[in-house]
Amino acid sequence: MDDAERKMQFLFALRSKGVTDARVLGAMERIDRGRFVRGIFAERAYEDMPLPIACGQTISQPSVVGLMTQALDVQPRDKVLEIGTGSGYQAAILSLLARRVYTVDRHPRLVREARRIFEEMDLFNVTAFAADGSHGLEDQAPFDRILVTAAAEDPPGPLLAGLRIGGIMVVPVGQSDRVQSLIKVTRSERGFDYEELRSVRFVPLLEGLDKD
Repeated sequence: MDDAERKMQFLFALRSKGVTDARVLGAMERIDRGRFVRGIFAERAYEDMPLPIACGQTISQPSVVGLMTQALDVQPRDKVLEIGTGSGYQAAILSLLARRVYTVDRHPRLVREARRIFEEMDLFNVTAFAADGSHGLEDQAPFDRILVTAAAEDPPGPLLAGLRIGGIMVVPVGQSDRVQSLIKVTRSERGFDYEELRSVRFVPLLEGLDKD
């Protein structure tokens, strides 16, 4: 299978799972997932499945990345915070949709590797930090959009506080890795509105900075 056929199959799989937003599909077509998958799993980079990466983490399956990005409804002037850099794949997609992307991970090794890929791809509107993402990024708040790629028992208070009025947060919520729901939180002047989107499965959101 050549690259054109593989890309067509990749986009068809996204559409069949409900990713229909033209801007999201365009960004996912431009960002090569193969750049973010290494080792023995590299040949499976274009399959719609999660794959292991370093530090015991995973790169999410493309359809879930697409659905979360679609639900976030990123606009061209938005400032976006991502909690859980992981491979950097999600942040790279967001970088094509937003004005500015800040991404945080508790694993310094993952942040270093993601920074290198961002530089190689000339994605200069992404800034990656090694930090405890559960506390948000107070120095840069408020954010127009917040995307959390690890599951919390409840939407974290510091992240809710860092969301601008009219802003949207998408976060997996659940007390175990077997029962999780993807939640869309919209902040209004009256408070927060919650919408349950679908069942998902993510690694847990942990506090503290990993020593690697």
